[in-house]
Amino acid sequence: MLNVPSQSFPAPSSQQRVASGGRSKVPLKQGRSLMDWIRLTKSGKDLTGLKGRLIEVTEEELKKHNRKDDCWICIRGFVYNVSPYMEYHPGGEDELMRAAGSDGTDLFDQVHRWVNYESMLKECLVGRMAVKPTVLKGYREEKKVLNGLLPNSQVTDALAKEDPSSPSYDWFQTDCLVTIVIYTKQKDINLESIIVDHQDDSLRAETIIKDCSYLIHIGLSHEVQEDFSVRVVENVGKIEIVLKKKENASWKCLGHPLENHNSFIPRKDTDLYYRKCQLISKEDVTHDTKLFCVMLPPSTHLQVPIGHHVYLKLTVTGTEIVKPYTPVSSSLLPEFKEPVLPNNKYIYFLIKVYPAGLFTPELDHLRIGDFVSVSSPEGNFKISILQELEDLFLLAAGTGFTPMVKILNYALTSIPSLRKVKLMFFNKTEDDIIWRSQLEKLAFKDERFDVEFVLSAPTSEWTGKQGHISPALLSEFLKRSLDKSKVFICICGPTPFTEQGVKLLHDLNFSKDEIHSFTA
Repeated sequence: MLNVPSQSFPAPSSQQRVASGGRSKVPLKQGRSLMDWIRLTKSGKDLTGLKGRLIEVTEEELKKHNRKDDCWICIRGFVYNVSPYMEYHPGGEDELMRAAGSDGTDLFDQVHRWVNYESMLKECLVGRMAVKPTVLKGYREEKKVLNGLLPNSQVTDALAKEDPSSPSYDWFQTDCLVTIVIYTKQKDINLESIIVDHQDDSLRAETIIKDCSYLIHIGLSHEVQEDFSVRVVENVGKIEIVLKKKENASWKCLGHPLENHNSFIPRKDTDLYYRKCQLISKEDVTHDTKLFCVMLPPSTHLQVPIGHHVYLKLTVTGTEIVKPYTPVSSSLLPEFKEPVLPNNKYIYFLIKVYPAGLFTPELDHLRIGDFVSVSSPEGNFKISILQELEDLFLLAAGTGFTPMVKILNYALTSIPSLRKVKLMFFNKTEDDIIWRSQLEKLAFKDERFDVEFVLSAPTSEWTGKQGHISPALLSEFLKRSLDKSKVFICICGPTPFTEQGVKLLHDLNFSKDEIHSFTA
């Protein structure tokens, strides 16, 4: 419902796209950019109409404010007067009006729950809903005793019920170590399924189990060292987090529960969690695209699954701005790769810098050693769909190439059944082609891989293909290695490119199960 400026998401040539049927943007009037909105919020003007007062809002009162010039919306129990924001909203006034005078939380989450609306709308806050928040169905009191030593204080959690299939945890210790064991009761758990952050003597361990999140969130009773290890026993779905004590003393309890501790809820109902990562390097890739490398804190375990994205967050003129990016490999060719740090501590991003943008210039101005906040991974791409694949076709435009990098690496190294991988890469000019030399070298070294470059504004010297995505280009490109070979197609690029591409693929009789368009 609330959005960042047109350059931010989904920007032209951005790597995260709205799929076919997704939301569209409307042209904003001159002087209605996000920067203009930030200036307005800092002008001291009363944007709520309440002269700085905060009130409790009943459902009856909320319903009264349902016009464009008097529009209140509730998000997660807080009510905002969004009338002043109407002309600044990239999705248009009509989209905001869908939630006028009502609770817009679900609508907001469907469109872009990652937007930091608290920061963007803080000057529009009317107050809190007067009704009590609904308690999650099946709340129960935490009665489990850990290691026989946890105090008798009761902890409220959101575990659905006393279900034998629900996750659980326990802990044990030696003189110098504390081991937290998570029993997921699932067999498809791996190191990408668990995200661990240790900050300020608190431990946060989130386990992704299908479409749900199991969270352990504890204020540790004693100090531990910065580094820790994470182990997964996949065949039984057990995760072990091994902490090193700072002092070799016996712990009487693991610690005290923090917010949402021992909860097991749908991922869509969880908030994004960020940690500060240090900028290690940035290198020019094309005239306007750079390879950024950030390093996770030593007290974080996080591995971004293939085809998933994270959000980068910076504070711009006092307002937190967020953009989604898909991590890439450091290169397509092994000889270019840096040595991998333990626990995958590096994350790489190919990012196009927009001179007139709000976010990317700020990111580009960061110096080596500065910090940027990085969220936990999100996405719905399942790597299992590539198993037993014979033909993989990749369609990318501009920085829509970024999700293809790790998919391409994985396919060529980990799918024995693979016969052919083909990439059709659309750009405006030759200078815009990301990693062209690497792609050509990879095609030369691995006979299974082919790449075709298509330019929409080539010079007279260009002898390759030109134009835009079309039936003629696709029908020639999408030829199977065998008549009935198992095929899969990934597509990512600007919204019109993705929408048109998906439509053409359906027209060419590819099923929806054979197509994945990357969205955020």
